[in-house]
Amino acid sequence: MARGARGELVRRAQLKLGANPDGDYGDRTARAVTAFRRRTGLGRLEHIDGPTWLALLGRPLPPVRDRALQVTAAFEDHGFTLVQGNFDGAGLTWGVIGFTLLHGEIPLIVLDAQRRNPQLVRQSFGENTDELLAVMRAPKGRQLAFADSISRGSTKARVAEPWQTAFRKFGELPAVQKIQLERVDVRWTAARELARSLGLETELGLALCFDIVVQNGSLKPAARAQVEREAAAHPIHKERELRTIVANAVADHSSSAFRNDVRSRKLTLASGAGRVHGATYILRNWGLDASRAR
Repeated sequence: MARGARGELVRRAQLKLGANPDGDYGDRTARAVTAFRRRTGLGRLEHIDGPTWLALLGRPLPPVRDRALQVTAAFEDHGFTLVQGNFDGAGLTWGVIGFTLLHGEIPLIVLDAQRRNPQLVRQSFGENTDELLAVMRAPKGRQLAFADSISRGSTKARVAEPWQTAFRKFGELPAVQKIQLERVDVRWTAARELARSLGLETELGLALCFDIVVQNGSLKPAARAQVEREAAAHPIHKERELRTIVANAVADHSSSAFRNDVRSRKLTLASGAGRVHGATYILRNWGLDASRAR
């Protein structure tokens, strides 16, 4: 990793470096990495490569899943703790890849935590625990009405207190983060199958498929048909060409309201660089490139 990367993997490295664990690989982190590499005889560069990660954390580089997750979480502007209101009709959106009420993911996580250890929910939601659990078990219509009632602002993106703080506390719990990552694993399995079906074998190809599964659910039949037509019409010599075709097909068949956002995300992953939500992404600095995924 190097300058510009953000997220949980950066935060882990910062904690070991004794740097401010804000999850942002900026000047201070770069200087701390350089100092660490000098002390350990790993050179004077300011990026974290495999030997540096091993020396710093005592383990091999994180798998492609973790690196792809860090990018998609940044695209979603989410960590384990952020909750947003009913800005897009999904009710509530919360957690590391933006789990929603609409698609039933938030209830799955909350009720799973309740089954494993009821105190996980109660220590975060306190006197509102019973109301939350009732909503999580209610029909979809009631869940969405509840979400709308606690959404604030002209866009309804903000969540009223005490719910915003409660969801933040809930997401900070290691046991709840573990449950979130188990749900991520379900998406990653689907992403690997999608990549296999498309013939994508690189780290960027897998990361692209993961972002498709997270943001778009999967590859729509119409988008897949477009990919097949264009790949047949334009013989593919490099995987990047196929990734670009896939990225544009996903965007072409997405909702018009979010089409530009979808295209910028997918083309950034297809090419390895781009701008999303006004930020520049150089994905080799996030640990992702066109090498074959292991």
